Amino acid sequence: MSGNDTTITVSTIAATVQTAHAAMASLEQSLNAADAQLGDGDTGGMLARVIGKMAEENLSSAADPGAALMQLARAATLATGSSLGTLLATGLLAIGKRIKGQAEIEARMLATLVAEARDAMMARGGASLGDKTVLDSLDAIAVALEGKTTTASAASTTADAALQALDRFREKPNRIGRARMFGDKTIGHDDPGMLAVAELAKSIRG
Repeated sequence: MSGNDTTITVSTIAATVQTAHAAMASLEQSLNAADAQLGDGDTGGMLARVIGKMAEENLSSAADPGAALMQLARAATLATGSSLGTLLATGLLAIGKRIKGQAEIEARMLATLVAEARDAMMARGGASLGDKTVLDSLDAIAVALEGKTTTASAASTTADAALQALDRFREKPNRIGRARMFGDKTIGHDDPGMLAVAELAKSIRG
């Protein structure tokens, strides 16, 4: 991304998916290890499968960014049976529907779009802010993106906000999902979904 870019196009989205796909090669096992502390130990494998399926999509014929995101949401849905994968598809679909028909996405819209994805995922999954989930990462990102007008500043801000959210919630307990069964034993451990957001955001920032 150029530091002066102010819009996101289909090609921007396609490049971002490929970057995330490449990053999963080194992230898969570390995410599985983090999840093994709190759950099934399959978060890395699931995300690698979902993002891999998304990376196989040819977005060149997508009419606009909204159509591209909806295409990616369908691919994610086909590739996963997990709750996190389903939430990812839900968020992509919510944004895709919101911007369908727009030739480009203004970078200044990203705060609103991330917030809409967060809310759609919250409604679908039943989690609340503060439960120590990916929703808390998205909430922090949405707040931090306010006022950002270039793709470069948005990417940098997203990575910083995701890492700060991860750090902030590490010493809190997980309150939903399989991890909630461990109660206070989850204190001091990173939520795998939040860790995935932070690591992928860092790779996309470059």
